[in-house]
Amino acid sequence: MGAQIRVYRQKIASTSSMKKIFKAMEMIATSRISKSRQSLEGAYPYANALTRAVSQIATQHNISHPLTTVADDVRRSAVVVFTSDRGLAGSYSSNVLKRTEQLLELLRSQGKEVRVYLVGRKAKAYFDFRHRDYDDFWTGHTDNASTERAEELTDRLMSDINASYEDAGVDEVLLVYTQFNSMVNQEPRVLRLLPLEVVDANDLGDDVAQRYDALEDHHNNFEFEPNPEEVFNQILPRYVKARVYSALCHAASSELASRQRAMKAAGDNATELIKKYTRLMNNARQAEITTELTEIVSGAEAL
Repeated sequence: MGAQIRVYRQKIASTSSMKKIFKAMEMIATSRISKSRQSLEGAYPYANALTRAVSQIATQHNISHPLTTVADDVRRSAVVVFTSDRGLAGSYSSNVLKRTEQLLELLRSQGKEVRVYLVGRKAKAYFDFRHRDYDDFWTGHTDNASTERAEELTDRLMSDINASYEDAGVDEVLLVYTQFNSMVNQEPRVLRLLPLEVVDANDLGDDVAQRYDALEDHHNNFEFEPNPEEVFNQILPRYVKARVYSALCHAASSELASRQRAMKAAGDNATELIKKYTRLMNNARQAEITTELTEIVSGAEAL
């Protein structure tokens, strides 16, 4: 019985230590998610302004641009996958990777070549473990979106889509990330970033335009200097960077929310385990005391 009690004590001690870690990680995620959500909210006005500008130029002046024209025969696609650097975030990364597998299977079934870009160590480890090919990866600070990372991704994507097919260029760019809807609802989604489908700003149905229902009247005419084509060429990379940064903000907020929920659930489970082990240890101690008393009484009666 004494050995059994020692085992329960060791389990209680180890579980209590893990509970402290879970609680600390939950508090860290809770404290950081407010800042991440502020970054996400702050990204909307800028992305919305660029969306309206791109829409106004394209619809008013009928600009034809390679990045606004969807090719009939897409031969090569670029897929950017956003996961986390660390674990202990529930099913956050696995859901993104599952959605990525579905997308890759669909693209290849359509006869398209695929170039894969990975953001986060979890995606890199997933592809490395399965000996899958990918073209480039970025790791570090996945729970803290930065404009520097968005600029790096934008430069690479713009370079690839502007290159010819013979120079390993791509015809379209797709983002796979987790959209942050609320603290309890995050869902993986696929966004076709390029070539972008330019429609009137008031008819946009994405998550940017829906947050600003009072868009400017599309009948208003604007004058662009030096000319609409030049302005469009300058705005388009900024638009792409804004959408990439928005995806990074969504991914960071979703990762922190998933980690906060996962750590809270783990802490609650640790509390239940401690109660269970304490009850079993008390039962074992009571059984040991009962056995000792029985032996003493039996010895006294024998005398």
